[in-house]
Amino acid sequence: MLFDTTQAKRRQGPRGSFDMLLVIALVGLACVGVVMVASSSIAVAESQHMGAFYFLKRHLLFLALGVVLASFAMRTELKLLEKHAYLLFAGAVALLLLVFVPGIGMKLNGAHRWLNFRITSFQPVEAVKLILVVYTASYLVRHRESVETSFWGLFKPIMVAGMFVVLLLAQPDFGSATLMIAVTIGMIWMGGAKPVYLGGMGLPVVALLWFVAKFEPYRMRRLTSFVDPWADPFNDGFQLTQSLMAIGRGEWTGVGLGSSVLKLSYLPEAHTDFIFAVISEEFGLAGILAVMSLFALTVGRGLYLGVKGMEIGQRFAGYVACGISLMIGLQAMVSIGVNLGALPTKGLTLPLISYGGSSIVLTCAMAGVLLRTTYEINRALDARQMAARMPANAVPDANTAAAPAREAVTA
Repeated sequence: MLFDTTQAKRRQGPRGSFDMLLVIALVGLACVGVVMVASSSIAVAESQHMGAFYFLKRHLLFLALGVVLASFAMRTELKLLEKHAYLLFAGAVALLLLVFVPGIGMKLNGAHRWLNFRITSFQPVEAVKLILVVYTASYLVRHRESVETSFWGLFKPIMVAGMFVVLLLAQPDFGSATLMIAVTIGMIWMGGAKPVYLGGMGLPVVALLWFVAKFEPYRMRRLTSFVDPWADPFNDGFQLTQSLMAIGRGEWTGVGLGSSVLKLSYLPEAHTDFIFAVISEEFGLAGILAVMSLFALTVGRGLYLGVKGMEIGQRFAGYVACGISLMIGLQAMVSIGVNLGALPTKGLTLPLISYGGSSIVLTCAMAGVLLRTTYEINRALDARQMAARMPANAVPDANTAAAPAREAVTA
């Protein structure tokens, strides 16, 4: 008996796929991070007698752990995050409170920002960033109508962000607090809130942040010293003047990988907060444009697919994609702006590039969730295309119709 090998095979259901442009951009940023941490941290490690590649080895270890978390996130249905949004919110509050518990929280340089796990430390705010996005997205799905039509519909998510902000300011962590408020307002706006309502809710928050900054003299010095760092180049303006000199030395194509001078104990935090200045010195304007292009591709692609998800009814996936894209994009913009002297010093790392255990691990996890949103959005798009191709009088196969709902937690 002969079989027709050209016979069409029945598809068992819509197929999802991860957005490859987004994967390329995220992997590119991580690769840039490995190279630049290796280049910028050698002098720091040797000055502390830790061995030349101490920070690089730890960065690779944290990156490997982040990849594991990202892989898990990519294979986890978003409906689980949406279902447990309240539980995640409670966990975030607990984490931010634990930093003040003696024996568990760590106080470094006058700030309560770390948890002591004996073998390593952990900065809870990095996990809270992702949790805030998930909770806000779940709220926007559940209360879509009130958000679009009522001033009080905005009250709860703003108050949730405000609770996080109060706990962060108590640590203190002014940069992360400002970032969370900005992302929350951005997500609510994309959820359909009227600009006049956002203005009425946002102005008091901005006034509060200004009051908090003015209350602490060192914050005001940060807010004002970037305007003219050369007025006090050896004190308040020291970090920025060193950063600007590094960027100036890079010119068009840079001085070459590993040839930076300012990273040799001149530029503070060369492998963390000011790693962009080292990139600029060693690769010049070409390196600046390459890094900014990778971030632009990451954020632009995430926002595009997020909006597409909202249009086709995948609202939770769409809101999460937009929220994570805003979180990564705004943090990168602030970090780059600080290095260029366009913004006051905030202490925020460059996502996926700067050295930092908690930052790199949780940013990878965030990237995994972002990629999962693209998978589910593309799966929904494929389902719509299948439905459009199906004859009007055809009865869908029960297995095909139930496939999306039956799909396992692992894709």
